[in-house]
Amino acid sequence: MNDRIIIIGAGAWGDALSKLTQINGCEPTIWSRSCGRVLSEMITDRVAIISAVSMSGVPAIIDRLHGAIEPNQIIVTATKGLDARTNLTPAQLWHQAFPNNPIVVLSGPNLSLEIQQGLPAATVVASHDVDAANTIQTIFSSPKFRVYTNDDPIGVELGGTIKNVIAIAAGTCDGLKLGDNAKSALLTRGLAEIIRIGQYWGGKPETFYGLSGLGDLLTTCNSPLSRNYQVGYGLAQGQTLSEVLANLKGTAEGVNTTKVLIQIADSNQIYMPITVLVDRLLQGQITAPEAIVALMSRDRKSE
Repeated sequence: MNDRIIIIGAGAWGDALSKLTQINGCEPTIWSRSCGRVLSEMITDRVAIISAVSMSGVPAIIDRLHGAIEPNQIIVTATKGLDARTNLTPAQLWHQAFPNNPIVVLSGPNLSLEIQQGLPAATVVASHDVDAANTIQTIFSSPKFRVYTNDDPIGVELGGTIKNVIAIAAGTCDGLKLGDNAKSALLTRGLAEIIRIGQYWGGKPETFYGLSGLGDLLTTCNSPLSRNYQVGYGLAQGQTLSEVLANLKGTAEGVNTTKVLIQIADSNQIYMPITVLVDRLLQGQITAPEAIVALMSRDRKSE
């Protein structure tokens, strides 16, 4: 098994995942668009195909692999985002294209740079296929990376995806120097928002209190290494979204995720006040200070 893994994506996250498997003695093959090799030919006889590309790249990767994936190959999605065209999660896109293959979601409080530096971390691998989840757990587990299994892939995936929106709000909060009390309130109500729409999507409430939910939320909302946090912080400093994104290394998935969540929340009357204000902030309809005033002046209600 050690040399029968392929990682799709040579960015920071793909590199981090590669290093994790190497700790455990694996020698994974890495594919990227610039490697000059045909992806569909490289996946032959691989036990696991691990997708670590940005959300915008997922549909194109799926198209490249149509007709090439073998029935028993495990597809692991390590992408945190939502497809703007279909409103589907990455795992849902993979399942739609390859309904007979086991799909595993990998998500957790995993900052790429810290993993590349060899610092300890933990994550969750979730699937309806217990054997597939156990296999991926074995591939990634090491003394520096603790891996838990879970049987709620949609909940695990949504926790890691939706928290990016709250991370933009958290970066804004810190950029305005509003203090720890305000940030704690923001994260607590942000988690409630994540659970609210996550349950609508079919996720289990308890999943969002785990590593891929609360754990990832705390990490992403408190670390300057988080690209989504950097977006909010930059906006709070008076930069435009275009200026922030131009100086960002990598993709801030929360920007696109916010747009998709607004569509879903509006269509299904799901109450998401923080997401609404993040959306208005990203669109330039409101300034960061105005967003805070709007959030604090809402109608009184019970918790």
